[in-house]
Amino acid sequence: MTYTTGTIATTLAPATAWSMVPSLGNLDAYISAVNRLPMLTLEEEQGYARKLKEHNDLDAAGRLVLSHLRLVVSISRQYLGYGLPHGDLIQEGNVGLMKAVKRFDPDQGVRLVSYAMHWIKAEIHEYILKNWRMVKVATTKAQRKLFFNLRSMKQGLKSDAAMADDAMLRDTLTASEIDAMAEKLNVKREEVIEMETRLAGGDVLLDPSPSDDGEQAFGPIAYLADGAHEPTAMIESRQRDHLASDGIAMALEALDARSRRIVEERWLKVNDDGSGGMTLHELAAEYGVSAERIRQIEVAAMKKMKKALAEFA
Repeated sequence: MTYTTGTIATTLAPATAWSMVPSLGNLDAYISAVNRLPMLTLEEEQGYARKLKEHNDLDAAGRLVLSHLRLVVSISRQYLGYGLPHGDLIQEGNVGLMKAVKRFDPDQGVRLVSYAMHWIKAEIHEYILKNWRMVKVATTKAQRKLFFNLRSMKQGLKSDAAMADDAMLRDTLTASEIDAMAEKLNVKREEVIEMETRLAGGDVLLDPSPSDDGEQAFGPIAYLADGAHEPTAMIESRQRDHLASDGIAMALEALDARSRRIVEERWLKVNDDGSGGMTLHELAAEYGVSAERIRQIEVAAMKKMKKALAEFA
């Protein structure tokens, strides 16, 4: 394999170049291989970029991508502290590199390495935000910027504390540290506190699985669920309201005048002071019968209403 710098025409075919990068398996072998790939000179880079831009030359695009794979590896190492696989970080960075190559304009007066860094970091950032937690900790552009800057600044504070022989490295920030970060990042103090809270928290299962003994574990779903808006509960509530209004009115119409008045006085009437209607003895005195007879009429009326409500429902 030969490769001549300073000229666009080389004897290194793209297929030969790609064969130097292992397709599967050992990540260390991949990193070692991409570090051996030759870098392009300014003239070669611009020549390949123009071929891609003017003629959609995929071989030229492959040359540009291959020569910058080592840049992706270097940038991806900066994000190993998020607990995500290095290989996945490299893969996402490679996607950003290919996007950069596709959009690169050689007439802008910058090298591809400077232009591609933004696209590589953007893809890695997006991957981290989607996979670092089950629930996204940053959704807006300002929150994303705060997420990465706050994390790196906090690690710097811990390093300073270690150098100062601080026996206990604090996980939480002090008021002065929060103020300093807010001032440096040009954000509100409350925004720093909120993001710090998000970073310190973890994912919690809303509905935990049953334990080994078969008992259902207690989880947030037990006290976060809104039963009032559960479909079955809403249907039942509407049915109760319907029965309490139209159903009761229909059932009362099925009674004779005396039975209806007794039911209304005993169960449906509420005075301004909160007290109910007439008592059995008061109704008995009005109709000239015993209190027991009023009670019998009330029981019969309630049975008749119950039957009417069942038919109505």
